[in-house]
Amino acid sequence: MIPRYQTVLFFILLVASLVMGAVLWQLLDRHHQRLLGGEDSAPTQAPQVTPAQPATLLVANDADNTLTAQVQSLPLPQSPSDRARAVLNKLLALYAAPGAAHPLPGGANGVAQVFLLPATGSGDPRHPDAELAVVNLTGAFATSHPSGLETETLTILSICATLHANLPRVTQVRFLVDGQQRPTLAGHADLTRTYLAADAAPTEGTAR
Repeated sequence: MIPRYQTVLFFILLVASLVMGAVLWQLLDRHHQRLLGGEDSAPTQAPQVTPAQPATLLVANDADNTLTAQVQSLPLPQSPSDRARAVLNKLLALYAAPGAAHPLPGGANGVAQVFLLPATGSGDPRHPDAELAVVNLTGAFATSHPSGLETETLTILSICATLHANLPRVTQVRFLVDGQQRPTLAGHADLTRTYLAADAAPTEGTAR
């Protein structure tokens, strides 16, 4: 004869199993209805796309040692530092392209970061909020840069002028390589000094 407590325990387990089965059936049925209705639990909001904006690039030309303003439409971040980096890497990407007027084989993504700091000792009342841009170049870019005073100087001036064209408050520029100070870019252009953006004015009109 089966003890009474075992009979009671059997019926409790049976009822619990039936309840769990019913709940599981309802969950499966709801999921099936979602699939039939085309519902998806994944986010349906499209990723936000940064709108394209005009950016002025001061493009160097080795043939006549000039800088020419070239306006391009680029997706630019909101942060001024990120915006500066995006514009400069676009400029260096032009130099890395085949047939570039100022060829730099390692130009693409040659700028790791751009830091914007208050400029000191500017002494210009027209720019009370002047900024110093610290451009951190990658070691790969500096190592692959062609050596020569003119070509190195054009690279430096085009970077300075492009920064000032897109961030007018930038009046001074300094350079680092992999976060460290480096004597020259590729043996000639001085990277220990502070460059003035006014010294990098374009010598040509705007080209589109």
